[in-house]
Amino acid sequence: MGVSIVIVFAFAAMLSWGFGDFFIQRSIRKIGGIETLAWIGLIGSIGLLPFVFKEISLLQNPSNLLLILGLGIISFASALFDFKALKEGKLSVTEVMLEAELPITIALSYIFLKEVLNTFQAIVILFILFGIILTAIKSFNHFRSRIEKGVVLAFIAAFLFGFLNVGIGFSSKLLSPLFVIWGSWAVYTVLCLVIIFFQGGSRKFFSQGLKNKRLILIIGVIDTLAWIFYAFALSKSEVSIVTAITESYPAIALILGVWVNKEKVLLHQYFGAAIAIVCSVLLSMTIS
Repeated sequence: MGVSIVIVFAFAAMLSWGFGDFFIQRSIRKIGGIETLAWIGLIGSIGLLPFVFKEISLLQNPSNLLLILGLGIISFASALFDFKALKEGKLSVTEVMLEAELPITIALSYIFLKEVLNTFQAIVILFILFGIILTAIKSFNHFRSRIEKGVVLAFIAAFLFGFLNVGIGFSSKLLSPLFVIWGSWAVYTVLCLVIIFFQGGSRKFFSQGLKNKRLILIIGVIDTLAWIFYAFALSKSEVSIVTAITESYPAIALILGVWVNKEKVLLHQYFGAAIAIVCSVLLSMTIS
């Protein structure tokens, strides 16, 4: 796979996540967080099954099985903390804390995968982080000396996302990217459905799904594609660099919010989005 294809996959993941978050926000408001997660998992798991069916025998290896189970559980836990943080905390504060995912991923990539950035890459990644933080901040008045509600939950989610990124990067090189995404999604989908069942929400889950089938299909397909693109990019390049490129997806979501929802965005948010996207392009040029 050539370098140009890796770059294409990384930017495709960034764009897909940007569009995906735009539609996921609508879905969460209509049918709920864990229900949205379950539908995304169902669509992804069923859709990818024909492409990975011959690889299911890989799960007979105990180490492969544990790896997939671990990724599925981390995916489930990180999403729950993410949704809980967004529900309880101020969006402007929570989104900034979630961006801790990037430095955490870089640190874990260094510890576990021995990835080392050169000086230029490190500087560009710092600018990307600065840009996405500016994009996420809607008002500087929200930040005070005391710990805001939802901050701890957001940091836990970011920490788990960091482990998930490194885990997918390692697994995609060891196994096939498609199989890694399918296996981890199948695990977290089962966990979501079990919780919905024991909460007595099965009937509502399916009725809401049928009522909003177009929206659910869109987010299921887009989010599945985003993770597939991400896994393929990780399988051929460094986790830290690919993740830094894809982390600019909030800038895409911001642009969609302004264009489609007519949301009001402050000047510093436009500036942050521009920094993140431009620096993502610069970083992609360093992939070798």
